[in-house]
Amino acid sequence: MTIDLLSRRICVLLFTCLYILSYLILTHFKKTAEFVTEDIEDATVNKIALWLCTFTLSVAVSAVLLLPISILSNEVLLTFPQSYYMQWLNGSLIHGLWNLVFLFSNLSLVFLMPFAYFFTESEGFAGSKKGVMARVYEAVVLLLLLALLVLGIVWVASALLHDNIARKSLYDLWEYYLPYLYSGISLFGVLLLLLCTPFGLSRMFSVTGSLLVKPRLLEDVEDTLDCTTFEEDALSRKLNCGSPSCWVKLNMEAMKKEHQTLRSQRIALEMRRKASPWQRNLGYPLAMIGLLALTVMCVLMVCFNVLELLLDETAMPRGMEDPHLGMASFSMFGSLGAAVQVVLILYLMVSSVVGFYSSPLFTGLLPRAQDTNLTQIIANCVSLLILSSALPVFSRTLGITRFDLLGDFGRYNWLGNFYIVFLYNMLFAGLTSASLIKTVTWAVQRELIRAFGLHRLPLTVSRSTVPFRLLLASGLSKIQ
Repeated sequence: MTIDLLSRRICVLLFTCLYILSYLILTHFKKTAEFVTEDIEDATVNKIALWLCTFTLSVAVSAVLLLPISILSNEVLLTFPQSYYMQWLNGSLIHGLWNLVFLFSNLSLVFLMPFAYFFTESEGFAGSKKGVMARVYEAVVLLLLLALLVLGIVWVASALLHDNIARKSLYDLWEYYLPYLYSGISLFGVLLLLLCTPFGLSRMFSVTGSLLVKPRLLEDVEDTLDCTTFEEDALSRKLNCGSPSCWVKLNMEAMKKEHQTLRSQRIALEMRRKASPWQRNLGYPLAMIGLLALTVMCVLMVCFNVLELLLDETAMPRGMEDPHLGMASFSMFGSLGAAVQVVLILYLMVSSVVGFYSSPLFTGLLPRAQDTNLTQIIANCVSLLILSSALPVFSRTLGITRFDLLGDFGRYNWLGNFYIVFLYNMLFAGLTSASLIKTVTWAVQRELIRAFGLHRLPLTVSRSTVPFRLLLASGLSKIQ
């Protein structure tokens, strides 16, 4: 078996595993009623659209793993340069992965996802025979019309920006207009990451804090559990009442949903009450310190990259044809620095997803278990694909890694513009620092007010006007 054939099989095996993982994720969130229906035609259409969404999500996960796999592969080849079992791990494999992810990401974004949406919404042309193929014909026609519209917009944009190039014949579609379109999509994704990631970095503290058990100084689990149990019992008595009033009958469904929510909160609080002292007093502080360290490290690396941009031209992001794996480490700190780069890249991706779903514009896209319709699934897959496909360019532009972009990822027009790259780094450092300072100060103030019991003050009393002596006296009384 040749090394190239083995590399192809490894790529197929990796993508198959990611496809299975993506399918399990989507089946966890999909609305079962859309796929178990008496109309066989609708069920078939929904299953085909779900398969396309699964393919798109697996491509998005592959795009997230591009840089980590490339960086770790280089470190493995540095550690085992003459190993017979590592011959399959070479530059050709990594370069092929980058090209395949670029091809499939653009294929999914430009063709598959619009086709899936039109396919689910179509009913066939008027007068035609109903069936799945009638929907396919209508979806293909709508997709062609959309492609013509997008290409027309790209041609007009290129005419406004580059008049002499835009006058060329449309036979340059593959050589000029499609790369121009890909460059615009990548720029949109990178700008979306610029807005979502700083906000997500600040939201990571509250999201992580809600998943962990806080120390008793910061949270009174017993008090919260008693209040939740009392509210649940009160709702249970109202629901089990033999002769409810008329307004209770009208709000019965809302009361049942609220009762289920309170029950879930009570079970979660009971589990948190049973947490061990180590988990309570050590897990939460370590998690907060780890998040703070990762965020500060990201800001410092971006600031260092800004200085390098001013002093060294090689700090600009660029593409390369041959990755030259196993020659030198992409971090000045060796394998440890490479591991830190991988952790930071994955941390930035998670933060960007958290910030995306926490923003007011995209909160409605947040998927719910067993209650997400197919249109929302398509929108989520498109959003995640845009974010993940821009992650390699985002990480290299900010200087998180020194691994240059491979294949078509390094051919974007705006990457060579010093002012865009420099302004992008400055905006990211400024927005992240402002969000971090605001989050930390507000979190400390909120936890102090809750720990000293001042959150029980009446609403007519402004908590911001509570003097420091009252805080100190309340804290000393609690300690005593």
